[in-house]
Amino acid sequence: MPYKNLRQFIEKLDASGELHRIKTEVDPVLEITEITDRISKSNGPALLFEKVKGFSYPLIINAFGSYKRMQLALSCNSFDEIAARLESSIKIRPPEGLMGKIKMLFTLKEMAALIPKKVKKAACQEKVITDGPLLDILPIIQCWPYDGGPFITLPIVITKDPETGIQNAGMYRMQKYDNSSTGMHWQYNKDGTRHFDKYKNLNRRMDVAVALGGAPSVTYAATAPLPPDIDELVFAGFLDSKPVEIVKAKTVDLYVPAESDFIIEGYVDPDEERIEGPFGDHTGFYSAADIYPVFHVTAVTCRNDAIYPATIVGKPPMEDCFMAKATERIFLTLLKFVFPEIVDMELPLEGVFHNCALVSINKKYPGQDKKNNKCALGYRTDGLYKIYCGF
Repeated sequence: MPYKNLRQFIEKLDASGELHRIKTEVDPVLEITEITDRISKSNGPALLFEKVKGFSYPLIINAFGSYKRMQLALSCNSFDEIAARLESSIKIRPPEGLMGKIKMLFTLKEMAALIPKKVKKAACQEKVITDGPLLDILPIIQCWPYDGGPFITLPIVITKDPETGIQNAGMYRMQKYDNSSTGMHWQYNKDGTRHFDKYKNLNRRMDVAVALGGAPSVTYAATAPLPPDIDELVFAGFLDSKPVEIVKAKTVDLYVPAESDFIIEGYVDPDEERIEGPFGDHTGFYSAADIYPVFHVTAVTCRNDAIYPATIVGKPPMEDCFMAKATERIFLTLLKFVFPEIVDMELPLEGVFHNCALVSINKKYPGQDKKNNKCALGYRTDGLYKIYCGF
């Protein structure tokens, strides 16, 4: 059964022997990472830190850090089950161009029933804070010694296209600068950047909301490589076979997942940038500091029983590796639909699931593998792979 919120998922992990509760006080600066890194690399459980030094909210980490926990998160026995559901939901009609063919995949029979459901009252707004401590109430962790500062590492960043009004939810790390501002790590190929560029061209301030926690399907959906203008919350509804409930944010013109643990509301000014980073990354090295937009906080809302979700990034195996393996199996359906010659795909952990993809194809003629590689490297889902081997 799908979960209504993060607490239900944690209860399921606990009942399944997949959770360890840590009652000793721990420091969010480096100590949580050191513990989690050891547990993650020894195939250990999710960790619920009940006492984080200097903060009143508990912290959950490594919740997605195994095949079993990812399957529990998505309420399935196998990722292939979700892929099969996705495949069976396709409505066949003549496609118009490559992107038309991709978007056709997400024209689902039950789409109308999965559009997010608006509600007037939500658990994520049981507390509303607009002044005083804002980000300072959150146990934001500093992962590695030379990181630029503490980072929000599992944010669901919600933006809206100013032309179409369609919302997007993506996952982009956020370096905390102070009580009311963070960096916004929008890479050039992300939908958040595409929206931001439109606001810059309009010379308009951009509303942003950041959801933390809530149903695990929503967190996973924010990482999914969906085509542009496909609402990730609709995909989360598909994963759970029921629509995600959303509520109007308090200070920005956006709708947010109603069962989130925390919502951070604010804006990004198109003319303001600041150094973000360094950041300890997937390769075991630090990504360099660079210039990124600045997010200003206007409000923080939360549940009375909120739990702060986090993850750490570093050399595999890490929690994000298992999220990526879910994507590998679920979105193989999409790749096979666009490129029918594809038989299977593997994203090896040694390539930190960004740099290497191994693909088998049903080869019919000489050079077909090279043709397939070039097409797939240009496709949105796989465009950042440096090595793409077809055989």
